[in-house]
Amino acid sequence: MEMALDGLVVLDLTSFLSGPYCAMLLGDMGADVIKVERPDGGDDARRMPPFVDGRGAPFAVWNRNKRSIALDLKQPADLDTVRRIALRADVLVENFRPGTLERLGLGWEALHAANPRLIYASISGFGQTGPWAGHGGLDMMAQGMSGLIAGNGPPEGEPYRLPIAITDVTAGMYTAIAVLGALQARHRTGRGQRIDQSLLEAGLALGVYEAAHVFALGTRPERLGQLHRGSSPYRVFRTRDGWITLGASKDKFWRALCGIIGAPGLLEDPRFTTNALRVQHNAELIPLIQAKLAEQDSAHWLGQFEAAGIPSEEVLSYDEALAHPQVQARGVVVEYEDPKLGPQRALAPPVRLSETPARIRRRAPDLDEHGAEIRAWLDQG
Repeated sequence: MEMALDGLVVLDLTSFLSGPYCAMLLGDMGADVIKVERPDGGDDARRMPPFVDGRGAPFAVWNRNKRSIALDLKQPADLDTVRRIALRADVLVENFRPGTLERLGLGWEALHAANPRLIYASISGFGQTGPWAGHGGLDMMAQGMSGLIAGNGPPEGEPYRLPIAITDVTAGMYTAIAVLGALQARHRTGRGQRIDQSLLEAGLALGVYEAAHVFALGTRPERLGQLHRGSSPYRVFRTRDGWITLGASKDKFWRALCGIIGAPGLLEDPRFTTNALRVQHNAELIPLIQAKLAEQDSAHWLGQFEAAGIPSEEVLSYDEALAHPQVQARGVVVEYEDPKLGPQRALAPPVRLSETPARIRRRAPDLDEHGAEIRAWLDQG
């Protein structure tokens, strides 16, 4: 089956999550991703729990559709092999600390001179330039410096780290988007270009409401907990037997909500007549709605809200979400065959293309599983 990136060769010099996630997305769309790993254990993510038959399950999730070759960049012969791959590659993705590959002779300038069509994508904690460029940066540090942690959590109390590696994943996504843009530009110019993506900027790019607040008012956005900066009511509510999401900020939804919960008087309350006023008076409004919703089970309210067209859904745990009928119907969970472990479940590629669909063609590789065939490919010229 034809795939969108058939024939594209990607040299993956990354580890952990941000870079591997980017390369995975390209591999999902058909690129031949060659993952270079250290001979002494490979990518550190291989040792991240939980384990299935001794393999790190997280590594398996974001390193599918790749071939692995073990090379020691401190050894001249192995370094030369990496350089040879780079000269035949269309895209190079790396997430070393800035300056590391330059010292090895694998920096942008050197490889661009030898392979002008190469698209060279660098992912780092804080970018390749600026006073913080030399700092090592992990997801949590980028969350902290981008405002994500300061803005997350209850209004009173400690700030919360988001419990997902959000800057790692979004940096990988943004880099993959940039690669696709660079490929399109290369069709016109015949030349590759450098991509400089940071975890910090990925985190900042997510704070669109918060940036708008700073630019408009020049003040620090307050931490809101469950509340929304521009919509009300728009948050998670507790019912008699669980939790639901509710988005009734539009006037038609607000009017319908007040009728359903048996609180028509709220419609006449001058504090709540517009969305902007409801946002301003969330402290008074939310307890009133919460008291009503706690009187009935989630199923009762969800049925009522669905009939009225009010956006509302049950709050699901991850296992419940993966088993949900809509998720199953959309094919978000797929099964692939592992030669050693048999059928395995995985998240399907998140990119959906009708004519050249993304798919899982390879399980995550064993360390150096494809070393011999990659060397044979190089020798073929």
